[in-house]
Amino acid sequence: MKSRLVAGTAAIALAVVGALIIVFYAQGADQRAMATTKPVDVLVVKTAIPAGTPVNDMAASLVIEKVPAAGVADTALSNLDKSAGTVSAVDLVPGEQLLAERLVAPEAVKADGRTQVPAGLQEVSFEVEPKRVVGGRITVGDHVGFFLSFEAGAYKAKADDATTQLTVHKALVTAVQRAPQAASAEKPADGTDPADTALPEGSLLLTVAVNDVDAGKIVFASEFGRIWLTKEPLDAQDNGPRIERKEVVYK
Repeated sequence: MKSRLVAGTAAIALAVVGALIIVFYAQGADQRAMATTKPVDVLVVKTAIPAGTPVNDMAASLVIEKVPAAGVADTALSNLDKSAGTVSAVDLVPGEQLLAERLVAPEAVKADGRTQVPAGLQEVSFEVEPKRVVGGRITVGDHVGFFLSFEAGAYKAKADDATTQLTVHKALVTAVQRAPQAASAEKPADGTDPADTALPEGSLLLTVAVNDVDAGKIVFASEFGRIWLTKEPLDAQDNGPRIERKEVVYK
């Protein structure tokens, strides 16, 4: 009886060892096979990137993968070191390699002051003062967040309170129309550009691409409340919905 137990235990141990040997061999074989293909580091799109997205906003949507050299496109990029100041020329879909020709100068995307609308979204326009939109420093291809404010009635628990909430996230700006600006002053002796510090004049008419639900929120807030925008890149933090009221704003 004891000898059979010892034999059974030994058989189990041998089976486990054998399985481990097979696993390690298979892993080694995979590594050896990959080595023979001369793998190359390539930037691959992890999450969808809309057309017009600045390259500085793409980091969270890209991942570096090792791809067999034979499967790497001639213009595939392994880093963004030489792509500063460019934007995505078209919508980039998950799984595709990031190609050099997909990144172009902003003017190439917005030659007519607009950018391509991602599939499934719709455009909506609204007027806003420059102070409510990052001092007016918004351009086509930027992504913005919408803070919607109402005097009272928007928050059931405190119906009489004025409230504000970041309600629409990372909306793509597809068009910017500005009121005519006065001629710029001559450049100061210190070499600074007066356009960098001059207060913007008039209002802006912005157009963004959003889904149908968010379009309704923007229209309602434009009609019955107030809108304040932030420049919200695709990798900006999102710490969850928070309703701002007088009694909690200092917490």
